[in-house]
Amino acid sequence: MARESHRVTTLAALIEAARPRQWTKNGLLFVGLLFALRLMDTLALARAGTAFVAFCAISSAGYIFNDLADLDQDRLHPRKRRRPLASGRLPRGLAIGFGVLLLAIGVGLAFTLSRAFGALAVGYVTLSVAYNLGLKRVVLVDLFTLASFFVIRTVAGAVAIDVPISPWLYLCTILAALFLGLAKRRHELLLLGDSAGGHRQILREYTPQLLEQLITIVTASLIMAYSLYTFSAENLPRDHTMMVTIPIVIFGIFRYLYLVHLRDGGGAPEDLLLSDRPLIVTVVLLLVGAVAVLYTHIPGAA
Repeated sequence: MARESHRVTTLAALIEAARPRQWTKNGLLFVGLLFALRLMDTLALARAGTAFVAFCAISSAGYIFNDLADLDQDRLHPRKRRRPLASGRLPRGLAIGFGVLLLAIGVGLAFTLSRAFGALAVGYVTLSVAYNLGLKRVVLVDLFTLASFFVIRTVAGAVAIDVPISPWLYLCTILAALFLGLAKRRHELLLLGDSAGGHRQILREYTPQLLEQLITIVTASLIMAYSLYTFSAENLPRDHTMMVTIPIVIFGIFRYLYLVHLRDGGGAPEDLLLSDRPLIVTVVLLLVGAVAVLYTHIPGAA
C-alpha cells in the first residue's frame, strides 16, 4: 500500500514538473490555422494537433532541465521552492530520465511532420540550452530570448500546415511576449525585494522603474502594432472589419496590467489566463470575434 502511494506521489510530481499549465503557450501553434482559414481542414487540424503535442513534450523537457539548472536558486524563492525538484519530492535522476524521454518524443514527432518543422523544434531546443547556459544572465537579451520562444511557436505552427503568416502577426507576438516577460521580471523584483539578485542574477540589472518604462513602451507599441495589423495585413478582409477586435485587445492588456499592479499578478501568466474570469472572457471574445470576421468573409461564403 505504501509502495503504491509512493508511485502515485512520484507520478504526480513528474506531471507537475512538466508544467502542463504552461502548455497554453503552445496554443500559438494554432494561430496559423486560424488566420489561414484552415479551421475546417481536417488534415491541417491533425497536423496542427501533432505540432502542439510535439511542442508540449519539448517545452516540458525544457522546464525540467531549467529547474535542474536553477535548483539552488529555486530553493530560496518563496514560491518556486515548492516545485517538485526544489522541494525534494522528485529525485534528480528520475527527472533527468523523464526530461530526456520527453525531448526524444517531441523532436521525433516534430520530424514526422516535416524537416522544416523538425529544424524549428531543434532550434527551439538549442535556444533553450543557450538560454540556460548564459543568455538568461545578459541584460535585455534574456527578455528577447524568452520572446523568441513565442515567435518560434508561431512560425512553427505555420510551417506545420505549410501556410504563410503576416509579418504583423510576428511583430505582435514579439511585443506580447516582451510585455509578459517584463511584467514577470517586475513581479519577481517586487516579490523578492533585496534578495532578488541572490535568486536570479539578472535581476540585479533591472529596477522597478526601468521595467515600468519598458512596459509602457511595449504596451503602446503592441496596441499600435495590432491596430495596424487589422488594417494592413493582406490576409484580412478588405473592409477592415477586423478592427472590431481592437477594443477587446486593449481591454485584455488593461486587465492584465490591473492584475499586475493591484492583484500581485504577472509572476505566472498561464495562471492568470486560466484563473481570472474577465481575462478568460476577453480571450474567448477575441477568438470568437476573429473567427466571425475571417470566416464570414471567405470567398463564396453566404
